[in-house]
Amino acid sequence: MKKFRKVLDGLSSSSPGGVASPLCGSAAGTPTAHAPTPQDIHVQETLVSENFQICKTVRHGFPYQPTCLAFDPVQKILAIGSRTGGIRILGRPGVDCYSQHESGAAVLQLQFLINEGALVTACADDTLHLWNLRQRRPAILHSLKFNRERITFCHLPFQSKWLYVGTERGNTHIVNIESFVLSGYVIMWNKAIELATKAHPGPVVHLSDSPKDEGKLLIGFESGTVVQWDLRAKKVDFRIYYDEAIHSVSWHHEGKQFMCSHSDGSLTMWNLRNTARPIQITYPHGKILKDGRKESCKPILKVEYKTSRNSSEPYVIFSGGLSYDKSGGRRPTLTIMHGKAITVLEMDHPIVEFLVLCDTPYSNEVQDPYAVVVLLEKDFIVVDLTQSNFPIFENPYPMDIHESPVTCTAYFAECPPDIIPILYSIGAKQKKTGYSHKEWPVSGGTWTLGSQTYPEIIVTGHADGTVKFWDASAITLQMLYKLKTSKVFEKPKAGEGRAGELAEEDPYAVQMVSWCPHSRLFCVVGISAHVILYRFSKHDANTQIVSLEVRLQFDSEDVISPSETENNPCFSDPSSHSPQPPGSPGSGTQDSLPCLKVKNRPVRMPPGYQAELVVQLQWVDGEPPQQITSLDINSAYGLLAFGNCNGLTVVDYLQKTILMCMGTLDLYGAADPYQRLTRSPRKNRQSTSDFCMRGLSHFYSDSKKRIRTSYQSLTELSDNQVSMDMERSKSPTSDHVNGHCTSPTSQPCSVGKPRIPGVPEGPRLTRRGPGRPPFRKAQSAACMEISLPVSSHTEGGYASRRAMLQQLHGVSMYSHDEHHTTSYNWSERESRENSFSRSRSSSVSSIDRDTKESVTTLQFGESYGRKGDALPTACLWVGTSLGVVLLLPMSIPTEEEERLEDTITMGPSGTVLMLKGSVLRFAFLDCGGTLIQSPYEVWRDPNGPEDPDRPRRRKLVNFSPSSSQEACGDGHLAVVCSEKQAKVILMPTQAVLFTHNITESSFVLRADVVSVCNSVCLACFCANGHIMTLSLPSLRPLMDINYLPLTDLRIARTFVFTNGGQALYLSSPTEIQRLTYSQEMTDNLQDMLGELFTPIETPEAQNKGFLKGFFGGNAQTFDREELFGEAAAGKASRSLAQHIPGPMGLENMKAAAGGVVGDLARARIALDQRGERLGELEERTALMMNSAETFSTHAHQVMLKHKDKKWYQL
Repeated sequence: MKKFRKVLDGLSSSSPGGVASPLCGSAAGTPTAHAPTPQDIHVQETLVSENFQICKTVRHGFPYQPTCLAFDPVQKILAIGSRTGGIRILGRPGVDCYSQHESGAAVLQLQFLINEGALVTACADDTLHLWNLRQRRPAILHSLKFNRERITFCHLPFQSKWLYVGTERGNTHIVNIESFVLSGYVIMWNKAIELATKAHPGPVVHLSDSPKDEGKLLIGFESGTVVQWDLRAKKVDFRIYYDEAIHSVSWHHEGKQFMCSHSDGSLTMWNLRNTARPIQITYPHGKILKDGRKESCKPILKVEYKTSRNSSEPYVIFSGGLSYDKSGGRRPTLTIMHGKAITVLEMDHPIVEFLVLCDTPYSNEVQDPYAVVVLLEKDFIVVDLTQSNFPIFENPYPMDIHESPVTCTAYFAECPPDIIPILYSIGAKQKKTGYSHKEWPVSGGTWTLGSQTYPEIIVTGHADGTVKFWDASAITLQMLYKLKTSKVFEKPKAGEGRAGELAEEDPYAVQMVSWCPHSRLFCVVGISAHVILYRFSKHDANTQIVSLEVRLQFDSEDVISPSETENNPCFSDPSSHSPQPPGSPGSGTQDSLPCLKVKNRPVRMPPGYQAELVVQLQWVDGEPPQQITSLDINSAYGLLAFGNCNGLTVVDYLQKTILMCMGTLDLYGAADPYQRLTRSPRKNRQSTSDFCMRGLSHFYSDSKKRIRTSYQSLTELSDNQVSMDMERSKSPTSDHVNGHCTSPTSQPCSVGKPRIPGVPEGPRLTRRGPGRPPFRKAQSAACMEISLPVSSHTEGGYASRRAMLQQLHGVSMYSHDEHHTTSYNWSERESRENSFSRSRSSSVSSIDRDTKESVTTLQFGESYGRKGDALPTACLWVGTSLGVVLLLPMSIPTEEEERLEDTITMGPSGTVLMLKGSVLRFAFLDCGGTLIQSPYEVWRDPNGPEDPDRPRRRKLVNFSPSSSQEACGDGHLAVVCSEKQAKVILMPTQAVLFTHNITESSFVLRADVVSVCNSVCLACFCANGHIMTLSLPSLRPLMDINYLPLTDLRIARTFVFTNGGQALYLSSPTEIQRLTYSQEMTDNLQDMLGELFTPIETPEAQNKGFLKGFFGGNAQTFDREELFGEAAAGKASRSLAQHIPGPMGLENMKAAAGGVVGDLARARIALDQRGERLGELEERTALMMNSAETFSTHAHQVMLKHKDKKWYQL
């Protein structure tokens, strides 16, 4: 029946051209009528839908927009809350857990139930949540929503089940942690203050019980009023009034005095014997001026007052308090006062909160502080208090991913096992020194290396030109090695042309990377249209970097629009709107020069990755070079290829020459599938220096400035008429990084040094395409936060592909007429553009709009250059933004000596295939369905010592299509994926076997052929947030899950797939989210995660002796249940708060068990139920045994009583 259905599908979807019809191409695995059928290939597909499941695994990096901090001194785990409702719980390395409140409300405060494996969170939506930490994935057990009052402060005493909750109205409520219901006991604000007081005391900003007596509760109000409330007597013991607002309160451990921090930068010390006035007022950073006035200071937001056994002097630690005069140019500070010594620690970022870590969890014992945890807005540090110079601990967590904004990511699974130790040994020499020698104090939880681990490496590119290699094995993340690409170039000097403007720019920002772990070749593409090739060496070297300069320009005849859009006002002469940049015609200073200057002297390079070759695009006719949109490198061939919207360049990095430099149109030869009409050239348009020179000054987006793109805000884009008109028919991923798609070139391009033999330099043209600025604000994937108007959304995502792309790629088309704007709004744009489906017609025989063809993807590999070829040869596959696949066969000498001397010949062989949408990915399978890897050269150290007896030779590993498939015959399969379609073709016949329309209403952003469960599949991530997998080669849909709506375009720019069913993306400017789409890994995830809770005995309280206890030194305990229980305090008003059972409560565990870890959850539920039943059975058995023993005893007594009596005496 299945074969019959396939035959019907094939007949219904066939077309005269031998290509499946787009209308029915969405049917999985539709074979083309005139192409070989799948039965001829004999591929046994093993993947089924049950092999796939989406699940988030772990999140790395610094918590974005942190708000609060908490620490469990017994379990030694730490929790950080964020403004987006996230919670990060950290322990020893490997113990790193992320949880998220469904509401997304900011976390205001965190409270651990010390040594209980639970955590209370207070959120900005006035809801309390109780989290269970005794499982690897924390879950909410209970929630309590306050309806009439706003939560401002919470306090949970040690070993207490009653939580004190202060509110904005000044009231204090009490919540039972076990049942998560309110007690009827309430401390009203009007009972806490004097009746004569006319003003409201303000919100509750502090709650704490007295170390001396747990029955006394200290309440601090914002206005400066402090009240000690007697919980037993339900009255006030004393009231303190101070003129300045209170920010925090900290007790001395004996409970006889406490310290307050105030808004005027002062610290006040109060003694309980005399509460009329403070016993001490200090301004730590304020001085008395000559006129007698006090120097005004900033508020002290928090103070900690801790005692130490080793010193009679206490520690006073606080944040803020600097004088306004001094703080103008100074950074945020943390001050440590110990006796007469005052140490001020300057921080790089504002302080969010800090905690002092002490040895004891008891507040009435000597605290003995040993460290201070400081949570900054963009960093997290721990200060060692046990050493006089207060060094910081080396942070074992990857908290510096955002050290410079992330601009691109790459993910490599199943790397060679020796690459990680080598990178680690080299990177260890780069580490900073001066850290504390003590162990990291946050050491809670347990984590063991999982059974299914393999080497994984994540590579991140950054705005400052740095590249970081991370060890991502076993769902952890550790820094391996850091590479600075800016060291290749000369620093701009003051007074040299654009040096002043360049100083605040990111000219070295990394756009994309290409890495071969086997040959250890590494290639970096920068935003200034430069490509840097690195080789790995264990030895240092002192060499000169070879520099090649490429002239890549398009001709006016390449424009494929039928007519000039003269009616467009934005095509007017821009001379009145934008100034000419340096190097424009007339100045003659920038022409035929690259954007950056490579060091022209020998450079000493340390062990690691060492630059060997730099290729740069030149300015042409005063126009800056176009952005590079595609890159591939092959170590076996010794070739490097890159392309942009103007054309393609192929570099022989062994001979340091340019092999090919031609426009996209020249790649077609005589087989151009488009009707390209010439038109008269138009006037030169100059770039705007104001527009292209912007610095990456701020890393985080401002709350008022929700939209962060790389070149313009969304409003500027919507007003830019020329961008919209020139982009309407263009592919969204024509430029994967910048979305820039301009015209190809037919002009032969010249290069700098050395010049290509036999290629004349073309004449300068009068017409130029829209140029791009050479230096601009880096395309930081981290800085993109998109909040589009409601009218621009539909069910499928963005209503306009153009609107989507302008946000995704910064500016899809750079306009020189930036200052010329028109009255154009979102609704007009949508009505003119329709929606996603308007991307590109399936009939692409002619183009009726002004657009240019980019090279969007490149792939080296062994293939058949022409249909009649009998043997595979080295080829370069080229994909363009118009959906065209081109093939360039190459003739490469096999002998090493000839390879270094003879010239490689290559040339286009014509169009192989056409698809809808920009081509995104190539992959090759043999006729058995196995993925064919690209050939590579085995790594050898270029600076290693030479052995005269055994000269070093290149060792190549070649994966030829015909080398491993004698039984399958000649040929191989080529998988091509575009934004809309995926096709599988048979080489060398170039017959289309399968076609699948991936999406109609959206478009694919990322596609990769990956290995999963010992097989391969095509994984796609679409703009509407869907993640799909298709079987190979039949392109049968296996999974289609709406993972997340693409409201944050940072995800689109950084999403990458890798082998083993894993993927990652930048979930925030500071965090990397990893996920899996493999059911096998989802099932094993529980074993890979760390345990947050470890059974530890609670330390016993110290025995203070008879005399100290007799004179009031010991804390008085009291029964809170007796005061706050329902029997004594009654029930609270139902309208005050609403109890919400947690989704992971025992009563609802069955419903949640079908989720991410369904089988494990079901097993756990069954185990719990079995345990409960066994417990009940044990109790019943015990009752029965007691009953049997009682019956036996009574029976024995009756027997003894009547033993000697006759039957008639009974």
